[in-house]
Amino acid sequence: MHYSVLLSESIEGLNIQENGIYVDGTLGYGGHSEEILKRLTNGHLYAFDNDIEAIEYSRKRLDKYKDKVTFIHSNFENLKEKLEEVNVSTIDGIVLDLGFSSPQIDDPNRGFSFMKDARLDMRMDKSQKISAYEVVNEYKEEKLTEIFYKYAEEKFSRVIAKNIVARRPIESTMELVDVIKSSVPTKYMLTRHPERVIFQAIRIEVNRELIVLEKVLPDAIEMLNIGGRISVITFHSLEDRIVKQTFKKASEVDKLVSGLPVIPEEYKPKIKLINKKPILPSDIELQENTRSKSAKLRIIERVWLKWKRQLHQLQKLNLKREKKWFY
Repeated sequence: MHYSVLLSESIEGLNIQENGIYVDGTLGYGGHSEEILKRLTNGHLYAFDNDIEAIEYSRKRLDKYKDKVTFIHSNFENLKEKLEEVNVSTIDGIVLDLGFSSPQIDDPNRGFSFMKDARLDMRMDKSQKISAYEVVNEYKEEKLTEIFYKYAEEKFSRVIAKNIVARRPIESTMELVDVIKSSVPTKYMLTRHPERVIFQAIRIEVNRELIVLEKVLPDAIEMLNIGGRISVITFHSLEDRIVKQTFKKASEVDKLVSGLPVIPEEYKPKIKLINKKPILPSDIELQENTRSKSAKLRIIERVWLKWKRQLHQLQKLNLKREKKWFY
C-alpha cells in the first residue's frame, strides 16, 4: 500500500484556488493529485510522471475527475515545454514529491530495492536506454567512484568502485549487494548500510534526479502567477540542499544591489518563504509510515513578476512600450 507523505501539509500549503491551474509534477499513484482535484471547480490539473504504470493506475483512480485533469507522460524537467504544448504559460501552484512510491520500491522487477533479488534496472521510465545495469557494468572505475562520493557521500567509494569493476559482469541486485558488503570493514556495517546509499547513488544517476530538480525549480518559479505556490517534499540531504538553496536565492535581494538605498524592482525577491524551516512528518504519520521519517517539506509563494512579462502583455494590446513594475 502506498502512503502519500506529508499529504495534508503539502496540499494546504498550496493555498489552492478553485479556478486555478495546478501541476502535480510527480503524479505517482495519485494521492496528491486527488487532493488537489477535490478542491477545484473550474480549475485544471496537469499531472506529470515518467512512469507509464503510475499514469495508468492514476488514470483509473482519478476517473471521476477526468474533465479536470490532463496526464502527461514526461519527466517534470520538461514542465515548461510540455505545458506550452497545451497552451499553458502560467500556473497557480505545483507540488513535487521527490520520493519513490512503495509499489515501485517493492516491485522486485523494477530493481530498486537492495533487499530483493532482481535484475539491475532502477529506471523510472522503462523506455530510457540507461539502466542500473549499464551504470554498474559499463561505467569506468573513476566515474563510479565520482558518483558514489557525490550522490552517496560514501567514504569507501573508491574501493567499492574498484571491486565492482573486478567482479563484472554483475547481473542482479543481490550480486551488487555482495560486492558492496565485501568492500567495507565488518564493523562499518554495524553503524552504516553502504548498500543503501550506493543503490541510492546509482538510482540518482540512472534517473538524473538532481539534474532535473535543478532545472525544474527555476522554471516552476518563473511560471507562477502572483500568489502561486510551490510545495516540494524531499527525502535526502542532496535533494533538500538544492531546494533550500534555490528558494533562498530567489527569496533574497540580489547581492549586486543589496547596499543601495532604493532597490530596483527587477532585483527584488521573486518569492517569499512560507516556512523558513522544513515541515517534518508528525509523530502519527511516522507511526503509520516509517518511510516518511526522512521527508522534509518546503513551501514558497511568488511575490514578484518580471516587468518583461507585463511588457509582453502590453505589446499584445498594441500599447506603447513602457516599463511598469507591479507585484
